[in-house]
Amino acid sequence: MSPTKPKIFLVRHAESVHNVTKDFNIRDPGLTQAGHQQAAALGASFPDLSSVAVVISSPLTRAIETTLDAFGSILPGGNNLILDPYLQERSDLACDTGSPISVLKERFPSFPDVIWSSLSGNTSELDGDDWLEKKGDYAADDDNVTRRAEKVRKILWNVAQNIVQAQAENAGEDLKKNIVVVTHGVFMQFLTEDETIDLPKAGWKDYYVEEADKFDGQGKRIVLAPVPLAEDP
Repeated sequence: MSPTKPKIFLVRHAESVHNVTKDFNIRDPGLTQAGHQQAAALGASFPDLSSVAVVISSPLTRAIETTLDAFGSILPGGNNLILDPYLQERSDLACDTGSPISVLKERFPSFPDVIWSSLSGNTSELDGDDWLEKKGDYAADDDNVTRRAEKVRKILWNVAQNIVQAQAENAGEDLKKNIVVVTHGVFMQFLTEDETIDLPKAGWKDYYVEEADKFDGQGKRIVLAPVPLAEDP
């Protein structure tokens, strides 16, 4: 059996407190009660949870809570959950600035150390709380956000290739193959290179991660291509 292409499920976080109050000075707000319900409903209706190999989430509280409410049942021990600061929202407003790891550990005490190690360097090569500064890769201007989105697409390409290789090496086994990415509405536009995308809270859309014909100076460009409607679950 030939390996099947992994799908990338882009998920927008559920309703957050600042979405309702419009108080953008609240640092790293969590979900509203309605948001928790939206995320739980996402998990209940999500196509084939058992096919998910890894969940990669923004480390902002509303994204982590969406991840836990929707996908907590398939994240035993945290070994297939990665918190990646590259997925944080575009702006430098307080509501889009994350919390220090020490605060997140108190907020999510059940997470094993492997989760915090992913936030400290496994994906984005960060050290501690540097990702909170909104400088360099994390600056809010369009050029830096565009570059950050390119890096995320390359990360997704590498994860997908590892899954394909595992499928080839374990032919006949029913391996998990799909990737869930929980992120934010504006950053999603940069990630997909689609200014029109505007998913509802706790909404999702599926993509393939592919090499484009064009080169970016460091090899072929990596793009997200929407899964054709005929292939949607």
